Parts: sequence; structure tokens; C-alpha cells
Amino acid sequence: MSAVVASGRSVVDNLTGRFKAGVVTTGELVKLAVESIQWGFSDIVARRFSWSEFLLQCWFMTRVALLPTILVSIPFGIITSVQIGAAANQIGAQSFIGAVNGIGVLRQGAPLVTSLMIAGAVGAAICSDLGARTVREEIDALKVMGISPIQRLVAPRILAALLVSVLLTVIVAMTAMTTAFIIVVGQGQISSGTYLDSFVGLAQPADFVLAEFKAFIFGFVATIVAAHKGLTARGGPKGVADGVNQAVVLSVILLAVINVGLTQAYVMLFPGGA
Repeated sequence: MSAVVASGRSVVDNLTGRFKAGVVTTGELVKLAVESIQWGFSDIVARRFSWSEFLLQCWFMTRVALLPTILVSIPFGIITSVQIGAAANQIGAQSFIGAVNGIGVLRQGAPLVTSLMIAGAVGAAICSDLGARTVREEIDALKVMGISPIQRLVAPRILAALLVSVLLTVIVAMTAMTTAFIIVVGQGQISSGTYLDSFVGLAQPADFVLAEFKAFIFGFVATIVAAHKGLTARGGPKGVADGVNQAVVLSVILLAVINVGLTQAYVMLFPGGA
């Protein structure tokens, strides 16, 4: 009986510890986000922002994420067109395939694919880079010299990730929608004019704005999480590897939750566009 009680207490203590650690991590993420915004804004206004680091990170992120993003977008467009085409044929709504394909990709598919690429490829690279700098005590050296690592390293990466996320969303949307168009029209399900007419007739500018806004938020969150895990890495190379794993998992979870919230808010604010 005592063993059962001890085991129960151990489980409760473990859950309590994880909850407290989660609260602390949330506070640290919010603090890092606020400080990054403050440093970035003040440096841009004061004309001391590290644009060279920003451009370097833009090129690095694009090189890391562009090809995987395109390769993921193509099968995503194929799967979407096949599934939606089959459902439309069953209910006799072939003329709306273009609208459903395009709007679905634009509202949900493109931002989600972009977020996964930012979290998995870009976020992992940022976390490993900052984590390596942390375990080599480069971050501590910057602090000793009076240089804020958030100002010098994090803020340029966040701004670069925001720009790359917005641009990648456009690439994902165009690639997936073009692939879906080729599959549907190529199979002879509907004509190209019917496909385009249905999309143009039902799509709204707010759909594109929503996609870009999601990409903006997703890129910011993923970069903040990656930077935090990199700056708090401990324990040598193993600690960096653990930080990368935690950054990717936490980013995916947060992005999924944020996506649900943004989608529901869009439906409530623009009921006609749902």
C-alpha cells in the first residue's frame, strides 16, 4: 500500500514539476519575444540594425527551406486535388473543385506547410547555431563585452524569418494550386476555364491576407522558440541536440494551436468568407 502511495506522489510531483517548468518556459518565451521586438524596432529607428546579419540569415533560411518547401508542396497539391475531386464527383459538384482546392490551399495548406518548414528546417538550424554558440561560451563572451545576444543575434534572425515565411507562403500556394490545376484539368474532370472561374468567383482578398498573417505569426513563434532553446542549451553537444528536438516539437504544437485559434477568429470576423 505504501508503495502505491509513494508511486502516486511521484506521479503528482512529476506532473507538478512539468507544469511549473511549462509556466517558466512560457514566461521566458514571452520575455524573449518582447525584448527581440524592442531591440529590433529601436535599432532600426536608430539606424544601427545589423542589416548584414539580416541579409545573411535571409539567404541561409531560403537556402535551407526553399527546396524542401517546393518538394512538400507538390505532393500536397496532388493529394488535395485527388481527394477533393473524388468527393466532388460523388456529390455532383465538379464545377466547384477549383474553388475548394484553391481556397483550401490558400487558407490552410500554404501557411501550415510553411510553418512546418520554418519549424523543422529553419528553426532547427537556428537552434543548433545558437546552441553551439552557447555551449562554446560565445554568448557569455558577448555579455561580458556588453553586447546583448538578443540584439546582435536574435533580432536579425526574427526579422529574416518573418520575411522568408511570408515569401515561402506565396511559393507554397502557387506550387500547390498549380499542381492541383494540372492534375484536375489534365485528367479531364473539368475544363480550365471552369476551374479558374470557380476559384476567382469564390476566393476573396481576405483569404490571401489570412494566409500571409498566419505565416507571419508562425514564423515569429517558431523563431522565438528556436532561439530560446538555443540560448538555454546546456550540456555540450547532447544538450544542443536535445534543444533542437524540443524546439521542433514545441514549435509544431504551438503552431497547431495558434492555427486553430486564428482560423476560428477568421470565421467569426468574416462569416461570409467561411
